[in-house]
Amino acid sequence: MTKVNPGMMAEVEYTESASFRDYVALAKMGIVRANLLLVFAGFFVAATYQSDTPVLYLFEVWPQLLLTMLGSALVISGSCYLNNFVDRDIDYLMGRTDDRPSVTGKISGERILLLGLTQLAVGTFMLLIVSYVAAVFGLIGAFFYVVIYTMWLKRTHTLNTVVGSISGAVPPLIGWAAIDPALHIDAWLMFLVMFLWQPPHFLALAMRRVEEYRAAGIPMLPVVNGFAITKRQIIWWIATLIPASLLFMHYGTVYVIITAGLGGYWLYLGLKGFKAEDEIKWANKMFFYSLIYLVVWIVALMLTALPSS
Repeated sequence: MTKVNPGMMAEVEYTESASFRDYVALAKMGIVRANLLLVFAGFFVAATYQSDTPVLYLFEVWPQLLLTMLGSALVISGSCYLNNFVDRDIDYLMGRTDDRPSVTGKISGERILLLGLTQLAVGTFMLLIVSYVAAVFGLIGAFFYVVIYTMWLKRTHTLNTVVGSISGAVPPLIGWAAIDPALHIDAWLMFLVMFLWQPPHFLALAMRRVEEYRAAGIPMLPVVNGFAITKRQIIWWIATLIPASLLFMHYGTVYVIITAGLGGYWLYLGLKGFKAEDEIKWANKMFFYSLIYLVVWIVALMLTALPSS
């Protein structure tokens, strides 16, 4: 089907039937998987405070873990559906989003909205069975992603990346609250680290896709203020992330060495950007390293959180 401006969707005849793959595409599985990793990390680290044998403890509370993961997946997926619904009027302008089923007309806006709200409701109910605090954090994350970020700041202000980071930092709180609704200080430290990790990650992405954002009229920082200011912002966020991540120093020397090395190398890559001849190539390196940082940091945190005896 020819791509169309979704503002004209009411006049489009849907001639293609959507496949299962199309519905999966609307869920943005990359986002779902990354956030579920954070949910599990929060759950796992919280388990280390509940038992001297946290791995065995996970088997004891497997129904709780299953509901937490499924509920979180549905809340995140539902939020992504709603994001696709709202962004139909701009996604067709960007190369990385112009083939989404919400843009091509394979799936109607009404169906996307209904499925998004349904997933969000079912996921919230599952989390509510586990812990009302987990359910509340799930809704907070969805609200910041769909309403504050997608519907408002993404279209109006360069602070969209910063404020939107709140939604991406909530998953560890969901996982932790599923076991301990009172939330140990370490849960909030996980939230802090994930909040600080996201701006340099998404600013690098914004640099990579700057022309697409410009064409869509989205006021990302590199579109409005240019690459020089964006690079300085990335450096400041990474420089703030490093000491914040070391607040887990009570997890031991191994954690400190790994995390300091991760952050230090990211900062080194960032500083090289001031002399980079190919700024897009530099942004690509920064973006992909941010993903490596995320995975290695989470694994290091979980492993060093395990009781030593």
